[in-house]
Amino acid sequence: MKVERIQTRNAAFQKFEVLKTNRNKRFRYQEFFVEGVRNLTQAVRNGWSIVSFLYTDERELSRWARDLLAVVETEVNHVLPASLLAELSGKEDTSELLAVVRMREDDLSQLRFSANPFLALFDRPSNHGNLGTVIRSCDALGVEALILTGHSVDPYDPAVVVASMGSFFQVPVVRVAESEAVQEFLDGMKAKYPRFQTVGTTAHEATPISLVDFTRPTLILIGNETDGLSKAYKDACDVLATIPMGAEASASSLNVACAATVVFYEALRQRS
Repeated sequence: MKVERIQTRNAAFQKFEVLKTNRNKRFRYQEFFVEGVRNLTQAVRNGWSIVSFLYTDERELSRWARDLLAVVETEVNHVLPASLLAELSGKEDTSELLAVVRMREDDLSQLRFSANPFLALFDRPSNHGNLGTVIRSCDALGVEALILTGHSVDPYDPAVVVASMGSFFQVPVVRVAESEAVQEFLDGMKAKYPRFQTVGTTAHEATPISLVDFTRPTLILIGNETDGLSKAYKDACDVLATIPMGAEASASSLNVACAATVVFYEALRQRS
């Protein structure tokens, strides 16, 4: 395994920094920055391509870290002083192993579904934590893939990956900028699965989620945190569903990640 030692804030170190902080540079390199035991374990387990591991030899590595370094094929690994590794780590207690991981292609045609697909679409998410939480809920509640539309937060941002608690590497997340491409995908799904339905979510008066038949092949559409679903996606829905609030509640709606989790749970409950 090729190993390079970095002693200063050289060009290689600066690349690691921009992978953490610069969306445009991430997509130029088609690589992103990952840390955390759960995230790295899931990345390896789900066959993501690890470009590099970063670590220091100034402290003894755990058995877990040594095993990854020994087993996982990378292009090159980097040994850094503990002080430089701490600068790259997003944790107060520096992670012993950081990684640069290759992005996957955004291609709806590559998605593979069960005989009764259960999918989700998040329209223009604007908050890293919400997106990470929605990805985690997709993983926990059986959603087979998540489509991101329009100009959204970067799913490869470290804040999203960390918030997903490893689920980012389990659930296929596909970015689709054009609504026409989404509509083409929906037309294809309806042709392949005649009972396929699109269920939009809204905070306004609509069909209570308990009355929606989620046992059918389903795509659940989640709206932007501030503006909800765009008109194009509302018009594409077969039904609009809402989560009824308690009779005495002062809240008129839930945080989008909380709401998505409730809807996913109701769908899983019916399907179980």
